[in-house]
Amino acid sequence: MLTKQKKTKIISGSKTHEKDTGSPEIQISLLTERINELSTHLKDHKKDFSSRRGLLKMVIQRKRLANWLKANSPKKYQKLAKTLGL
Repeated sequence: MLTKQKKTKIISGSKTHEKDTGSPEIQISLLTERINELSTHLKDHKKDFSSRRGLLKMVIQRKRLANWLKANSPKKYQKLAKTLGL
């Protein structure tokens, strides 16, 4: 689970302007962090199917946002993909 400090750090690293909290870049960054944490959880708990379903939903949401960002501003997408390793 993302703590408030971790979330603030991710937002400050991805924001496009001072009061930015919901741009696609930030949403993708937050989803990536949550996906990474949930993946490590599922390595230990292989039969946690509810969490696996949530993980798949997050992956699909991140993919949709990334495709939208890639179509509308490819430069931002390239920069984000490079920093997050997508």
